[in-house]
Amino acid sequence: MEQANRNPQENKRPFDMDVKAIRAKARKDIESGAITDTYRADRETVLKLLNEALATEIVCVLRYKRHYFMARGLNAEPVAAEFAEHAAQEQDHADKLAERIVQLGGEPNLSPKGILDRSHSEYVEGNSLEEMIKENLIAERIAIDSYRQMIDYIGEQDSTTRRLLEEILAVEEEHADDLSDFLAKS
Repeated sequence: MEQANRNPQENKRPFDMDVKAIRAKARKDIESGAITDTYRADRETVLKLLNEALATEIVCVLRYKRHYFMARGLNAEPVAAEFAEHAAQEQDHADKLAERIVQLGGEPNLSPKGILDRSHSEYVEGNSLEEMIKENLIAERIAIDSYRQMIDYIGEQDSTTRRLLEEILAVEEEHADDLSDFLAKS
């Protein structure tokens, strides 16, 4: 019972950083760039996930661009503008994912061959404005679930990649909300 009344601070050990050891490790394996021996994630799996996310973002850019150009009808102008904005944001996501892949010592797979196979979302053209909105909303919902699973998998193993994926996830959720609003108005 006495231990329950103890100050929680007493159980904490003082923070002690061995700067000399950190400096020595930094000089070792310098060709590894940002990847040090304290990187805890399975780098190959993270690179695979990031390349799949990259393919997904590229497919989304292409779909949004097509829908931007093909949007027709009475309420098409604000929806087309939203498609254009989303395409630009998806391109930004793709760029950030490619940069992270390189930081991790990988190569961004930008080859058109197999991009749909690597992508989590599909490329569906849609014949009407409402179909285009629905297909983009479906793709955003796929992206949301995919990013959540990637974030859960990475956990605390790679905080930089996790933060990037969380930032992208927040934008994907915003996109889904925007598209859902358009559907409610139609």
